[in-house]
Amino acid sequence: MAKSEPASKNCPQPPGKFEPDIDRSRCEAKGPCVTACPYDVLEISALSAEEKAGLGFFAKLKAYAHGNNQAHAVRADACQACGKCVEVCPEKAIKLRLRVA
Repeated sequence: MAKSEPASKNCPQPPGKFEPDIDRSRCEAKGPCVTACPYDVLEISALSAEEKAGLGFFAKLKAYAHGNNQAHAVRADACQACGKCVEVCPEKAIKLRLRVA
């Protein structure tokens, strides 16, 4: 599916109804979610100070080992709930959740 195609049977929801919810204690910034997403919703980028502060001790160590980078839903409003990011995440760190208005 091309990145500019409209929602299809593989992406059952209109854009913005759901969004990726990334478990900061699990994500290791490996990136298959970024390449799997047909709508460029995700990117690997640095954790903010607030995100780092919210991590437990072992999660902080894991984040440090991975360059303090993780997946971020930078275009969550474009998510069409196809679930490809969920399927390919090796750490099972991503779930789709209903967006709160």
